[in-house]
Amino acid sequence: MTQQDTPIRVDIVSDVVCPWCVIGYRQLAEAAHDTGTALDVHWHPFELNPNMVDEGEDLREHLAAKYGTTPEDSIKARARLTELGAALGFTFNYADGMRMYNTFKAHQLIDWAEDQGKAHAAKLALFAAFFTRREDVSDPAVLAHVAQEIGLDPTAARTMLNTGTHAARVRQKQQFWTSRGVRGVPAMVFESRHLVTGAQGEDTYKRILQELTKSRVA
Repeated sequence: MTQQDTPIRVDIVSDVVCPWCVIGYRQLAEAAHDTGTALDVHWHPFELNPNMVDEGEDLREHLAAKYGTTPEDSIKARARLTELGAALGFTFNYADGMRMYNTFKAHQLIDWAEDQGKAHAAKLALFAAFFTRREDVSDPAVLAHVAQEIGLDPTAARTMLNTGTHAARVRQKQQFWTSRGVRGVPAMVFESRHLVTGAQGEDTYKRILQELTKSRVA
């Protein structure tokens, strides 16, 4: 494999309940496909709501309290996300009464899956569990089912979550990124050097990938 053919490493700091993380990744994936660029994606944990209560909160009430989002703003935002997602092949299935959940256990599942080469599959499955199926991604039963979906042992997943064997490592990873100034997600680091925050759009990601590819052969 030549240097030009080597996949471009992208470290993505994100939360599984972050809609713009879904959009940003999907835009990046489309850009990679259109430019013929291979990606080496690594997901890293970030909690938008680290103090979220176990039972979660009504999503609209949560956004109103945290950001001052009005019901009208919420309707517009959900419509926009649904449209963007559909164009990128992802289903946002918003509904009244949808809840926001604590995601620390979900990140532990991804960390555990990483040891088995399945972190990427786990992340994408969790996006679908939360946004498409509106499932409680803090529930060990839901997370065990996600593990089974991607070909991992659901019983082993439940044991890991119950014992918290990956909790400390997830906390360390979170602290690593926050200590480097990551305060919002998605945050993408290309080739361990170039930080890009937010969902920047397919054209921007195309330009980034093309520039990185050119720099390898310059």
